[in-house]
Amino acid sequence: MLTWLERNDPFPPVEAALREPNGLLCAGADLSAARLVAAYRRGIFPWYSGGEPILWWSPDPRMVLFCDALKVSRSLAKNLRNKGFETRIDFAFSRVINACAEPRKGEPGTWIGKEMQAAYVALHRAGHAHSVETWLDDRLVGGLYGVAIGRAFFGESMFSRATDASKVALVALVEELRRRGIPMIDCQQRTPLLASLGARQIPRRQFLRRIAALVNYPGPPGIWIRKGTASTHVSA
Repeated sequence: MLTWLERNDPFPPVEAALREPNGLLCAGADLSAARLVAAYRRGIFPWYSGGEPILWWSPDPRMVLFCDALKVSRSLAKNLRNKGFETRIDFAFSRVINACAEPRKGEPGTWIGKEMQAAYVALHRAGHAHSVETWLDDRLVGGLYGVAIGRAFFGESMFSRATDASKVALVALVEELRRRGIPMIDCQQRTPLLASLGARQIPRRQFLRRIAALVNYPGPPGIWIRKGTASTHVSA
């Protein structure tokens, strides 16, 4: 039976998550900044569609990208150098999450509803949620957003309106995380795109051990304002 959380209830242990659907742990509670931070610190994230209660997940295995394992293909490196992309961090968080919420081709709706968008905008204002944006001729053409706690980064969603624009944002994110001493991105679940960039699956138990150490590093939350040309993110 799935655990139902009231507003002040703690999360159950992640070991109680279902095998089918993989990682479904509990339902209910709220999307306050405090609840979201508590979830990520435990390797839990919200994911649900309109009309459903808030659902909380911790799948096994877990898809992660170790920053030192990022793979930049020749074609991506060429686009980084030659397409004129500019990358920015935390310049347009609301626009990024709105773009990520747009229905994808072949999909009837989105899991990033208005309630979810408002929750992550509030988390951004609290200094925990961040956007990495790809700009071309001063137009927002791609990006991603996620959550930083201590020395851990939890990726949430990405979008692209130009070839490789979301990949450009991910490369910029990895560079920023390396600068900040953050070694790993939680990618949650496997996708071919993430696998092509070097992400891989690890057992949940291993993921939780890593996260438990990383989230407890000191470092106050805050906005990560930065901008630069995409060409700076790849060697010549």
